[in-house]
Amino acid sequence: MADVFSPKERLIRTLEKKETERPPVICPGGMMNSAIVEVMNVTGHTLPAAHHDWNLMSALAEDVHRLTGFENIGAPFCLTVEAEALGSEINYGTLGCEPKIAKEAFPSVEAVQFLPPGTMEKNKRVGTVVQSIAELSKKNPDIPVIGSLTGPLSAAASLVDPMTFLKQLRKNPADAHRLVAYVCAHLIEYAGLMVENGVSIITIADPTATGEILGPRFFKEYALFYLNTLADAIRALGVPVIIHICGDLGAVKPYLGELRGDALSVDAMVNLSALKQENSGLIAMGNISTYLLESGAEEVIAKSTRYLVEQGIDIIAPACGLSTSTPLGNIQALTRAVTEGK
Repeated sequence: MADVFSPKERLIRTLEKKETERPPVICPGGMMNSAIVEVMNVTGHTLPAAHHDWNLMSALAEDVHRLTGFENIGAPFCLTVEAEALGSEINYGTLGCEPKIAKEAFPSVEAVQFLPPGTMEKNKRVGTVVQSIAELSKKNPDIPVIGSLTGPLSAAASLVDPMTFLKQLRKNPADAHRLVAYVCAHLIEYAGLMVENGVSIITIADPTATGEILGPRFFKEYALFYLNTLADAIRALGVPVIIHICGDLGAVKPYLGELRGDALSVDAMVNLSALKQENSGLIAMGNISTYLLESGAEEVIAKSTRYLVEQGIDIIAPACGLSTSTPLGNIQALTRAVTEGK
């Protein structure tokens, strides 16, 4: 069947639980960054320079959309923007290696120094992302521009050593909650800047907020509460929210139906069809293995993708962050299997 909707209409309608002629196929950016080395080598728009230059960020984001076939434009290309704005030191990586936290800002949750409201708006890297989103949204009215946020727990664990932070969720819950609430407030501010500049959708990727890491008790107490706080604030601004949770969801299945995003993106080991059956009304996104995308054969990738479409998965996407060495042809095999059925 010929396409009926624009990519933006199709994705928004899907998130609103309205009928479309086929599922969207997307890769949001942020943790799920698809700025692979092959795309950058073809175009000359490269990282790490594009982390700091809104013109370059915009050009690279458009390159990714045009060459991969993903039906969205996503920014930024990493999970370090919020941490840098709130005080951590960043290693910006290389052409083939994404940025990482070089040094967390504080040794413990008790030692955190709280920055005032307005901190995000004054930060240069936040400004780069927001200006890029404004430019991309104006130039591409029919393509959904997706702004990616680091989830509250992952952002908090980027300010305090992750192992220390996770221990203090149990040992010092008062200060741990104070830190995550503080981070969440700044994330809401950052999201508001994205919305003011025309973003279509916001994704929240929170790789620390997994059942495997937190267990059910702390997932409910911290991850569920703060993800919903953030999602509620964004949706109140009139923009849909996609939440990505990494890992095996078995330990936290009872709480997934309580997440208040518009769609749930999951990792490759999750049976999406079963997840939809267990959670009535869930808009499910995913979940082509990134290992398969990096090293599998194109025909196997296409077959796996068509299977998800046949199973009624709402939004087709990679299961997690792509390796920067993923072949472009493998990504195109994924997107063509959705857009052309091949």
